[in-house]
Amino acid sequence: MGLGKFAVLATMGELLAIRIAGGKWKRPVGLAYRSIIWGLIGVLIVLMFEVFSSGVAGALSKGLLWSGDAVSGKIWAAFWISAIMNLAFAPAFMTLHRITDTYIDLIWGDKVPLRDVRLSDVIGRIDWQGLVSFVIFKTIPYFWIPAHTLTFLLPPEYRVLMAAYLSIALGAILAYGKSRKSQGSKQVVVR
Repeated sequence: MGLGKFAVLATMGELLAIRIAGGKWKRPVGLAYRSIIWGLIGVLIVLMFEVFSSGVAGALSKGLLWSGDAVSGKIWAAFWISAIMNLAFAPAFMTLHRITDTYIDLIWGDKVPLRDVRLSDVIGRIDWQGLVSFVIFKTIPYFWIPAHTLTFLLPPEYRVLMAAYLSIALGAILAYGKSRKSQGSKQVVVR
């Protein structure tokens, strides 16, 4: 279920992000491997949605989390699932995804044989400042928690599809910001 949706839709999102950031369509290195990684991420997301939905439902039933009244109860439940999942799981998940992308870049972009790629090479290549300060500290509270709150208000059969579309949306937003930033740095100020 999640494998196919993410393999196709999130890969499309990655291609769209490259198009927005670079101004033209470009095939990233290791596209087939990136698609496989996205598919595996989809499988993991299906599992995590179930784990965190069930866990929050259990915590709510025991009164461990505030659930509001009959009207706001569904919204609070969706918020708790999203917040707990994104605060507990997403940082490790995002880091793992960055590591897999870096492996692909080294092997398929830099043409380093797989047997010669060391974890230390991968770790050294990652922009940890950007990963932590932006991807984790900004996208989680300002994008993922609100977006997944809406996702968990949907019937369960639509949640994984919505999550795949959200990855496209975030990729497009980030790429647009990146392209605007690079355009701004190219402008010459005349005084």
